[in-house]
Amino acid sequence: MLRGWVRKQFAAAYERVLRHELSGAPEHVAVIQDGNRRYARERGDDPSDGHRAGAQTTEDVLDWCAELGVAELTLYAFSTENFDRPPEERERLFDLLERKLTEFADAERVHDQEVRIRAIGETSRLPERVRDAVDYAERRTAGYDGFTLNIALAYGGRAELLGAARDVARAVEAGDLSPEDVDVATIERRLHDDPVRDVDLIVRTGGDERTSNFLPWHANGNEAAVFFCTPYWPEFSKVDFLRAIRTYESREASWQRAKAERALALVRAFGSVELREARAVLSRLREYVPDGVDVDVEGEESASAE
Repeated sequence: MLRGWVRKQFAAAYERVLRHELSGAPEHVAVIQDGNRRYARERGDDPSDGHRAGAQTTEDVLDWCAELGVAELTLYAFSTENFDRPPEERERLFDLLERKLTEFADAERVHDQEVRIRAIGETSRLPERVRDAVDYAERRTAGYDGFTLNIALAYGGRAELLGAARDVARAVEAGDLSPEDVDVATIERRLHDDPVRDVDLIVRTGGDERTSNFLPWHANGNEAAVFFCTPYWPEFSKVDFLRAIRTYESREASWQRAKAERALALVRAFGSVELREARAVLSRLREYVPDGVDVDVEGEESASAE
């Protein structure tokens, strides 16, 4: 009991230190919620118990995002690979998704904070009851813009890009789109019905250090910061979340510093080239310069007194 109290006190103190270190927050955080099953297995529980425990962490993260000013959160709730899980586990996960989507859509805080809920992925592959819950949540929150919660369901990064590429190819073949007109905006319009912000930070729990093709266009294309941590998703704490934000801020500061250094080096390089060119021109025109006039290629010309 004493050990637990000490641990809580330490966590609270560490949380205050982290909050003091942070100066802002990323706009869009994407989370790979890994470790629910391992969490349950290590406790001798059923996998569905792990998923339920993870659902509570999801609610906590929503509160932390609101507190820190994060504008958009994307949760990797069900990947296309999850369809390969045992049927019984899959059905229990579908039951949980259906219930939580409905609860979120009806939650008072969702409406108080004007949270917009939307699903991304191949939702047509989901059972009808889950699709109905998705539709209910999206309709109930469609008019909100205070915070965006994207729930990735039946989602796969490669499938997402492949679908967009096929849409573009069909439009070109039909003559509705010229190949020369295909640009970044063209692809983005075909990825999702509504725009998704570029991802600033990916968080993965559970110890694996990979991003599992999650939002490749919006994360890899934006060179998002990545934070890997060992706690399973049900164990993910506010301290872990703050450490992830700190990783993002450190990465941003390093990135901005590197960009400034590259820009400065480029300016210096151009300045050196221009200086050499000016000296070359001056040497060719030296004979035409009037006597008594001294020309400094790095400054202004001046008349010498005789």
